[in-house]
Amino acid sequence: MPFRPGFDPKWTDETDYINGITHEIWEERRIHTLHDYYGPSLVVRSPASVVIGNQGIIAATQSTLAEFPDRKLLGEDVMWCDAGSDAFLSSHRLLCTATHSGSGAYGAPTGKQLRYRIIADCFCRANQVEDEWLIRDQAAIVRQMGFEVRDWTASQIEQEGGPEHCVRPWTPDNNPIGPYEGTGNDNPWGAKAADILTRIASAELSVIPQTYDRACRLSYPGSLEASGTNIADRFWLGIHSTVPSANFTIYHALGREDKALPPRAAIRWSLLGKHDGNGMFGVATGADLYIAGMTHFEFGPNGVRREWTLIDETAVWKQILIAAG
Repeated sequence: MPFRPGFDPKWTDETDYINGITHEIWEERRIHTLHDYYGPSLVVRSPASVVIGNQGIIAATQSTLAEFPDRKLLGEDVMWCDAGSDAFLSSHRLLCTATHSGSGAYGAPTGKQLRYRIIADCFCRANQVEDEWLIRDQAAIVRQMGFEVRDWTASQIEQEGGPEHCVRPWTPDNNPIGPYEGTGNDNPWGAKAADILTRIASAELSVIPQTYDRACRLSYPGSLEASGTNIADRFWLGIHSTVPSANFTIYHALGREDKALPPRAAIRWSLLGKHDGNGMFGVATGADLYIAGMTHFEFGPNGVRREWTLIDETAVWKQILIAAG
């Protein structure tokens, strides 16, 4: 019997399904299964762009594998919540490794070794992904390839035809309405995580030493791996000081308490406002910015013991550079 109506019985549960189809597509090279596992009207929103339909995803998958043929997607965690008897929403955190062995978006092969994370929220129904939100640590890739993030983004704009014609980053102006309208579950760990991020966004940075373990381990954009509440303070201050008057919105908050695992939470959020402060993205330019973010928390007896947060720095720089012409 399938774990939910409409799903293939070869999958034992939600975690097995998410990890399993990811492995089939990328590492078993069964790219054609995207016709089955991704709905024909699928919406995929990443900070760099919005893609509708599985054909665009198939083309992008082939292109990535041609440039990084040994790419591996190691599933670190899958959190999920119900979205009906035959559906669920998952938040999948992956650690990716790859070697730049082929030509492509980063030029001729360099042999450089890459390590970066992805977080993807997927609405799955009847054995298909129908709606997706994805953030890739693009800044980590760019820096490991030997480029400065701002300079690489500027070159991408030019390659795509300049500020007038380049691919537009995902913003509320080009955000399609998909089939999933849920906001998470009522687990208290999801509520606790949402409260922490909301208080940080309200400039209550004192919440960090109050709610984080002093020995917390942190994973931030650019493959930054660090420990200690002072690093968390520095990271969040850098983001919020960039857009100090922005509106902070939490779209989705789910918490999990699973056997043999600590309490966890997954939050999808955004900042919408003007680049009216000096921070992570340099001197204020007044550009309209949409910063999409995803955060995973793991809790211990002394508070937040692990945090993983991703934004796409290149998508933010692209908005700044497009506005500057």
